[in-house]
Amino acid sequence: MLDQILVDNKTLVYWIGLIILGLASVGLFGILWMIAVWDGYMDRFEMLKQAVPVIVGGAVFILIGLYMMKSGVKKKKE
Repeated sequence: MLDQILVDNKTLVYWIGLIILGLASVGLFGILWMIAVWDGYMDRFEMLKQAVPVIVGGAVFILIGLYMMKSGVKKKKE
């Protein structure tokens, strides 16, 4: 019963979008956590400046994953 609910309306695009969203979220969290707790040879602002491309890329992949999840659900015929 639960398998039918989870799989019936979802396409492969949905599941790939979910994976992309999850990986991008974990990556962004890891970068932001590292910046928050860093106590090394470089100050946090310098580290943040170097992480900007990765943060922007992660945000773009989150948006791509959300769009794929939105477009990967089959519409019900009424």
